[in-house]
Amino acid sequence: MIDLKYSLVVEATEDPTFFGFFSSDLQGFTGVGHSIEDCLYQARWGMEEHLQLLRQQGLPVPPENPNPTVIVRNQQPIASAL
Repeated sequence: MIDLKYSLVVEATEDPTFFGFFSSDLQGFTGVGHSIEDCLYQARWGMEEHLQLLRQQGLPVPPENPNPTVIVRNQQPIASAL
């Protein structure tokens, strides 16, 4: 069982040893890992740290997602600012 309180998107990059991740449920939360498993591990602990920072700064903490999902996909191209 993957014990996450928020949904997670893991993106593969052109470098096979580098993955990025973020949560659409938890604004501002991002990270990197060297594998999908590493991203899941980093995200689990990183989310807790992120929540602690939000509380310390008096910022709103989003409610936990009752059914969080994990999506693994290729990195999405960055939209042009033109």
